[in-house]
Amino acid sequence: MSEINVSYLSELIQIIDRNTSHEGVNETSINSLFFIRESTITDPKYRVYKPSLCIVVSGKKELLLGNESFKYGPGNYLVASVDLPVTGQVIEATPSALYLALKLEFNPGQILEILTDTKIPTNSKEIAKRAIFVNELEGSILDAVIRLARLTESPEDIPFLAPIFTKEILYRVLRGQNGNILQQIAIEGSTTNRINEVIEQIKANFYKSLRIDELAEIANMSVSSLHRHFKDVTAMSPLQFQKHLRLQEARLLLLSESSDTQEVAFRVGYESPSQFSREYSRLFGFPPKEDLKRMRAK
Repeated sequence: MSEINVSYLSELIQIIDRNTSHEGVNETSINSLFFIRESTITDPKYRVYKPSLCIVVSGKKELLLGNESFKYGPGNYLVASVDLPVTGQVIEATPSALYLALKLEFNPGQILEILTDTKIPTNSKEIAKRAIFVNELEGSILDAVIRLARLTESPEDIPFLAPIFTKEILYRVLRGQNGNILQQIAIEGSTTNRINEVIEQIKANFYKSLRIDELAEIANMSVSSLHRHFKDVTAMSPLQFQKHLRLQEARLLLLSESSDTQEVAFRVGYESPSQFSREYSRLFGFPPKEDLKRMRAK
């Protein structure tokens, strides 16, 4: 990395350190921007990643999507272009060498606006690819990111400048390596765009029985094409995707409410509590009651 990039990373470390009051994800005065802080290696965390750009400035993180691993640290950035159920774990962090990172969320409308306003070549016929990637952090992206991060300490400038800097960051990513993967989410009729419509349908109705023929109709694909392209984009089948959503929601319900395991199983769409318990154990490593007891003890 060039000298200026090292200088910017150092400044980002200071900004994030000053503006994180607690471990984990911290909101900022910019709605779409989040700062993350951890002082130790974390347990795996299960969540649905929204479309976002993530940059680690200190420490290292590993993200699991299905059976695929994505590791990134200073000098890299990760982009997820659709909602994806993932497992994330900070794998390098100590009290004296914190894990510090930022996440910038975005939506397909922002990507479409940039594609409409620029002459970036697009191709709606491009083969669908995995909707997540890790790239080397380019100086042009870091330059725009540092300007956006600085705004957290000059809030009066946020309403005017934050949208401009955000647009520039996304433009730089679209122009960079794998930018074609990101642009596909916004191109009407592209395979990724149609798979994203299916993802939205599954998310909105994750507790209902999955009708693959209905999802194929939404995507304007055959059932076999839907399965193939869905796996190309998300690394899992529609049924596996739904299962992850159900189990993550169940875990949140068990933690936040006093509902019993059987009731939660029914609420997230399981008809068999024993099947729920088996699949919960397979994903999280412990049966529901044991997992809940373990988490509450921390």
